Amino acid sequence: MTDPIARTSKQVGAAIRRRRRALGMNQKQVGKKTHLRQATISGLEAGEDGTQLRTLFGVLTALNMELVIRPRTKSSTDKMEEMF
Repeated sequence: MTDPIARTSKQVGAAIRRRRRALGMNQKQVGKKTHLRQATISGLEAGEDGTQLRTLFGVLTALNMELVIRPRTKSSTDKMEEMF
C-alpha cells in the first residue's frame, strides 16, 4: 500500500483517523498521550479549521507518524479523491 497523499485538512484528518484505528486506539487515548481533549482530536480528524501546528505534530508523534513536504504531483484531483 502506498502512503496517502493529503492536500486538504479533511484528508489529513482522515489519514490520522485511519492510523489511530489501525493502532486500535480511540480518540480519548490519543488525547491522553498528547494532553489534548478528545474534542480536539475529533476536530482534527474532521478537518476543522484552526488546528495549531503544535497540536498536529503532537498527534502525529503519538501515532508514530511524520509529515513529508514535497512538490505537488501532477495527478488529477479526481484520481486523488479516489484514494480516500
